[in-house]
Amino acid sequence: MPQSLSVVYIHLVFSVKDRRPLLRDKTIRDETHAYLSGISKRLDCAPISVGGAEDHVHLLCRFGRTITQAEWGKELKRVSNLWLKEEKPGFVDFEWQGGYAAFSVSQSNLEQVKKYIENQEEHHRTISFQDELRALLRKHEMEWDEKYVWD
Repeated sequence: MPQSLSVVYIHLVFSVKDRRPLLRDKTIRDETHAYLSGISKRLDCAPISVGGAEDHVHLLCRFGRTITQAEWGKELKRVSNLWLKEEKPGFVDFEWQGGYAAFSVSQSNLEQVKKYIENQEEHHRTISFQDELRALLRKHEMEWDEKYVWD
């Protein structure tokens, strides 16, 4: 086949280092989500939904053919980290956690995941980020070690 074709959807989740609630301000959180969306688009990973709560973010995208998950996650965090430090007062010491969790999403499940991401504020009135991530990891039958998930 002379042409490379790919349709892969990924739900990426990562938190502020030590889960500090630095995205508490809704305006800053919304601006951060929009900025992450723009970065993802520039990396040819078309954003479908970006959301989160005061201490973490979720991105759902149609993953690009020319970048690895590790490169995508690293660039999202690197570029947005620099932007937050330079543009937002009080974010001089801002950092994202070192790792991330990435989950595959089927075409038939896109709307459900999109709605899940859009309802993060409501969702986190009853569940912590840690419990949410544990539930996602269990749902996707992923093994993890608690010692290395939280930084």
